[in-house]
Amino acid sequence: MMNVCAVVPVYNHEGAIGGVTARLLAHGLHCVLVDDGSTAACARVLDELAAASPGQVTLVRLAVNGGKGAAVMAGIARATELAYSHVLQIDADGQHDTDDVPRFIATAQAHPHAVICGHPIYDDSVPKARLYGRYATHIWVWINTLSFDIRDSMCGFRIYPVAAVNALAARTRLGRRMNFDTDVLVRLYWRGVRIVNVATKVRYPEDGVSHFQLWRDNVQISGMHTALFFGMLPRIPLLLARKWKRA
Repeated sequence: MMNVCAVVPVYNHEGAIGGVTARLLAHGLHCVLVDDGSTAACARVLDELAAASPGQVTLVRLAVNGGKGAAVMAGIARATELAYSHVLQIDADGQHDTDDVPRFIATAQAHPHAVICGHPIYDDSVPKARLYGRYATHIWVWINTLSFDIRDSMCGFRIYPVAAVNALAARTRLGRRMNFDTDVLVRLYWRGVRIVNVATKVRYPEDGVSHFQLWRDNVQISGMHTALFFGMLPRIPLLLARKWKRA
């Protein structure tokens, strides 16, 4: 039987996380909030949210900021302890449309072994540089999977089957910062996990906090694409066979 909780990585989003949590709770989701080494102000807000909703909000606290990937994996580890079969990952800044949560869950129920991945529909608030910059990653993902099955690997609104992610993490060191979302999706795809894309509105963001660090994160993302490319090469026969089988 499928049961879903939300995992929200939080790093200094004290202005938005309360609203995001309230909207997730309204959909009946248990929320695992992961404090990724936030400042005292954000930590205090998270403490208040956990105290206000005992049994509905679980707080995981990382002493040192480890990055988005580290926070998500810490949240998945706690979800595993709590016996959840699926995790809905969503960003803490309010950019994702929580009205789509029921649609994501319904899609996961129809495809319980798949990753349900958000395919963003942006409004005018999206910075053009970030919008156009995403296409470089799209192209690399299409190359590294030899397919167009992953519409957008950078969207942080998705549902994972917990067992599939844990099996992958047991064998592979995944990206720990902004390279996580793409890295985990491509590697799950390599392992035969289906990706189901769901269109969803995205806006930028309620509290104006972005933790993307231009040089560090671009270097890590470039390194990830390089590693994935060389990892894809020996998998070419398998990936092509999968395409032919579907055809």
